[in-house]
Amino acid sequence: MVTLTAPETITSDIAAPAVVDLSGAPVRDLNQALHNAVDGQAWTVTNPGGKHSLAVGISADIAVTIEGHAGYYAAGMHQKGTVTVNGNAGVGLAENIMSGTVHVKGDASQSAGATGHGGLVVIDGNAGARCGISMKGVDIVVGGNIGHMSAFMAQAGRLVVCGDAGDALGDSIYEACIYVQGTVASLGADCIEKPMKAEHLEELAELLAAAGRTDDPAGFKRYGSARNLYHFHVDNSTAY
Repeated sequence: MVTLTAPETITSDIAAPAVVDLSGAPVRDLNQALHNAVDGQAWTVTNPGGKHSLAVGISADIAVTIEGHAGYYAAGMHQKGTVTVNGNAGVGLAENIMSGTVHVKGDASQSAGATGHGGLVVIDGNAGARCGISMKGVDIVVGGNIGHMSAFMAQAGRLVVCGDAGDALGDSIYEACIYVQGTVASLGADCIEKPMKAEHLEELAELLAAAGRTDDPAGFKRYGSARNLYHFHVDNSTAY
């Protein structure tokens, strides 16, 4: 095991996992080291202290474990590999994720997975408001509840909520798909409940399994776009 505590010592060691102690190393140097990493490496970040922008822009197939709470925009612009947060995460978790996996073992604040194009975001606890806002292909699985305005203007991808959803779920949604096991406080403009067919049960089962969950897909409801807001129509003017 290699313990790294000072900026000049943040170098990767292919033969052993690297440990970066953020009590003595700046976030900028951590991220630079992760950008220089090569496929197959494992990294552990200790004493994160809720610092912002941890493990952003990773483009190698590496495994990063953050031992503690992360601040704003953890694992943003993620492209490859996995980032695991053994704690909570702040605003903008995995914003604009392209592929790979980001897994938070605790709760996440608002805008988790915002604008994500691909990959998988797993939140074992609850997520705040605007979870999956403007998602463009990412899959998000939340073990607990989500806040209001989640999946606002969601264009593509799947949002799975194993708990309850707040107000205005899926407001102005396009072609993303939402699965909710609990109750929904209210649906946003142009979002409606849709039938759960065999293909959707199969899809949901795969998503739950990928997130390491054992929930029964039959207990979920599916929501999506009514497709009334795709084009302006005077009869829908109050909904715009």
